[in-house]
Amino acid sequence: MADCYIHPTADISPFASVGSGSEIWHQVQVREGACIGDHCILGKNVYIDVDVHVGNRVKIENNASVFKGASVEDGVFIGPGAMLTNDLYPRAIRPDGALKGPEDWTLSGTHLREGASVGAGVVILPGVTVGKWALLGAGAVVTRDVPDYAVAVGSPARVIAYVCPCARTRASTLAEVRCACLNS
Repeated sequence: MADCYIHPTADISPFASVGSGSEIWHQVQVREGACIGDHCILGKNVYIDVDVHVGNRVKIENNASVFKGASVEDGVFIGPGAMLTNDLYPRAIRPDGALKGPEDWTLSGTHLREGASVGAGVVILPGVTVGKWALLGAGAVVTRDVPDYAVAVGSPARVIAYVCPCARTRASTLAEVRCACLNS
């Protein structure tokens, strides 16, 4: 964890790794087995769960939660208060009233592909993959996979357009997206 900034109030497990040039801010928690890539920024009060992998040049804004089973590729943006969930059948107890344990749970992680952007307050349900350079509008509830370059909004989220990687060119189909950034 050399050559990175970790705020004194951050709680980084000694069994986690933080890449070179990364910045970990106030009250962030990074759990054991988590891997934060190079040149990442984790804003105030971000939670990174056990064994989560975060790629390089990822920005995670204040109060976002990334739970076990999540995979975040390079260049992803996760907005304030966003949540990547992992439990399709959330219950605290079994039908017999006993507290659920690890044996009662099936992990269903989320996957954010390269360059994806997750707006403020977005909730991504377990097992969902968000495609490369996709944009999720603020407050969306993402219940199914989102294709590459798609713009998805609402609850449940639905695709309303497609954009290029710079997000400045928008079209109704991916084939119609024409932008100089796609040719580089």
